[in-house]
Amino acid sequence: MRILIVTAGSRGDVAPFTGLGRRLRDAGHEVAVAAHPSFAALVTGCGLVHRPVPGDPQELLRAWSRAASREETRALTRAYADGLADGVADAVAAGTDLVLTAFGPAPLSRTAGAAFGVPVAGTYLTPAFATARFALPGARNSDGTGPRDRLAAGRAVLARAEGVFAGAVARLRDRFGLPDGTPSAAGDLRPVFHGYSPLVVPRPGDWPSGVGVSGYWWPARPDGWRPPAELADFLGAGPPPVFIGFGSMAPGEGERLGELVTSAVRRAGVRAVVQAGWAGLNGSGSGSDVLAIGDVPHDWLFPRTAAVVHHAGAGTTGAGLRAGVPALPVPVMADQPFWASRLCELGVAPRALPFHDLTAEALADAIGACVSEPSHRHRATALARRITAEDGTAPVLAHIEGRAPAGAG
Repeated sequence: MRILIVTAGSRGDVAPFTGLGRRLRDAGHEVAVAAHPSFAALVTGCGLVHRPVPGDPQELLRAWSRAASREETRALTRAYADGLADGVADAVAAGTDLVLTAFGPAPLSRTAGAAFGVPVAGTYLTPAFATARFALPGARNSDGTGPRDRLAAGRAVLARAEGVFAGAVARLRDRFGLPDGTPSAAGDLRPVFHGYSPLVVPRPGDWPSGVGVSGYWWPARPDGWRPPAELADFLGAGPPPVFIGFGSMAPGEGERLGELVTSAVRRAGVRAVVQAGWAGLNGSGSGSDVLAIGDVPHDWLFPRTAAVVHHAGAGTTGAGLRAGVPALPVPVMADQPFWASRLCELGVAPRALPFHDLTAEALADAIGACVSEPSHRHRATALARRITAEDGTAPVLAHIEGRAPAGAG
């Protein structure tokens, strides 16, 4: 079967699908991933076909930060959505028997699927159905609310998400002559598989049938990858370091954050591996106890660390849990406060340190609390054993091959 995976956003929105895609490929399917051009090497390096969709999310974040008004921000978002819509349609038109779509571009994937008569299934990385059990990631003013409020807040999240692509969906319908009633809402799609562990976020009982929680889809390691000699030497030259990285957050703030992190590491008295990310974070002038690196597979690096300090994106959160090491979440936006809260509730993190509260003193204190309390590592180790025993790709593969009910997981 020819399978097309559609995703959009930062590296964390793409990497998990390389693992899912490789598993499907190894089962005998032809797999392509539609993603932004900047992720072509990531996709093809894992042995999958890349189909480009327009857009540069890193540049979009920079443009948003420079926007002088809400109307300018909306115009930037509309342009991004329109380009993405055309790219998704072209990717589906290039030929496929099944579309697996991430949550963000799901309305576009459903519309393109309808245009070409191709079935679409959801493969979401964060909870994407309203529930009375918890407020969905991105919910506003949800602290201390009751079940009805959480449900309403979740529905509001979904409505806002659908609104981002409403204009682009209308354009696609016009392009292909589809009636206005053609289904497109991501929340109405079935089946849907959520690619995180039910040990981290259990499936709510009030979710509709056909919607499951499968387990993590671990990113594939690029073919032939080897750790840089400098990194291997650093890891072998002393006790396990702390990992510090903020993924796709804070683009252009590398110099400020680099100085802050360097000071925090010195205060905490630890060694550190600092990942540049989109911020351009570096450890310059920090001496022999800090090493600055580029992209390194988290599944290789994290088990070799004393703790991971990160922005609490869904993928990095999962990688830290898989490694069985304590975490210090520094959430910035979107779904990150949700995952940061889960890490604390699971007992693998001492607390969350919101990015807007980040100072050298606060970071040093939090790192100290993270590495000095054995209970965090004990809980992380125990949880990792259970998570790594799961097979998150199995329910998706079983559905594709007609061996399980839709959305099982």
